[in-house]
Amino acid sequence: MSRSEADIGLYVHIPFCRHRCHFCAFYLEIAQPDRMAAFHTALTREISLVYRQAFLHGRTLQSIYFGGGTPTALPADQLASLLRLIRATWPTSATAEITVEAHPSFVNQHDLAVLADAGFNRISFGAESMADKDFPAMGRVGQVHDTGIAVHAARRVGFSNINLDLMYGLPGQSLRDWTHTVESLLTLSPSHISCYALTIEEDTRLAQDVARNLTVPPDEQLQLDMEAVTEQFLAEAGFSRYEISNYAKLDYACRHNLLYWSGGEYLGLGPSAQSYLQGSRFGNIADLEAYTACVNDDRLPMTDRTVLSTAERQRDALVFGLRLLRGVPRTSITAAERDRQIDELVAKGLLDADHDRVRLTSFGRRYADTVAEQLF
Repeated sequence: MSRSEADIGLYVHIPFCRHRCHFCAFYLEIAQPDRMAAFHTALTREISLVYRQAFLHGRTLQSIYFGGGTPTALPADQLASLLRLIRATWPTSATAEITVEAHPSFVNQHDLAVLADAGFNRISFGAESMADKDFPAMGRVGQVHDTGIAVHAARRVGFSNINLDLMYGLPGQSLRDWTHTVESLLTLSPSHISCYALTIEEDTRLAQDVARNLTVPPDEQLQLDMEAVTEQFLAEAGFSRYEISNYAKLDYACRHNLLYWSGGEYLGLGPSAQSYLQGSRFGNIADLEAYTACVNDDRLPMTDRTVLSTAERQRDALVFGLRLLRGVPRTSITAAERDRQIDELVAKGLLDADHDRVRLTSFGRRYADTVAEQLF
């Protein structure tokens, strides 16, 4: 059995935040105790429903990822009980990577200890910036020093695999500001760092502010300069860039996300969660009330299911695989016409190619999805 066939992951979408940031386009609800309690009950029922469908066919979970939203908006004991139920329901590898995303301003050492004791062994904090002045324009609550407090608390209770998320190209952020953020973050000694270029997503507060000329849109050239500085600084600090937005110390690449980028399979639970199993993609309803009504009626909260053709599976493997710095095997891009397309993209500085592999250049990484679509 190949790696992509053997490994399987589970994604759990916790659709709550205490506050929506201006750039956020994910499905979420503002955290309220009664709604979170109802969701916890509904998710428990969905786990039972999905188990009866035997989607995983007895396969062993190699990774479990609680994302959102902000999973830690849910009480720590509820997250712990959900993880225990999942591990009691499906076989889980003894070495599984089990991640929970967290807002550093809203967790304490007791919460983190509960999560670690339940079996979470990787935590991802949304730091976003290490300069308080960046937060108002992002609509982000909290303060920079909260990140340091949270990281140290996580380490004290046993977390050694700690990711920190950052965004660059924020309104009013200079190259010097960004360099300071990266340098400050490194003092916290994370094992993994994710750096995302700010993008304007439809129907977000940021998109509205840009349309009204209240906020200046991201400067693409400045973001390219920031990306170059990031790669240089993190390489000198011992991080390897293995995906467009992700850097890791040795042996700390995110195993769950690698499933997405390398054609692995995963099951999604919770409102708006997506799944990819046995050549099919399907998703859950992105509405908490409708999701809850479905599972309370013993129905899967599924909105769509697409069985991918061979060509569609090859396209997806290319789109996602090119996000990895190692690229994709040249043999996965078949047909003489594609050889011509590869040559054209190489000439434009978007691709590097040899007899064995095709990979994006540093310039091409800014246009990864467009390049992959041109090859299909």
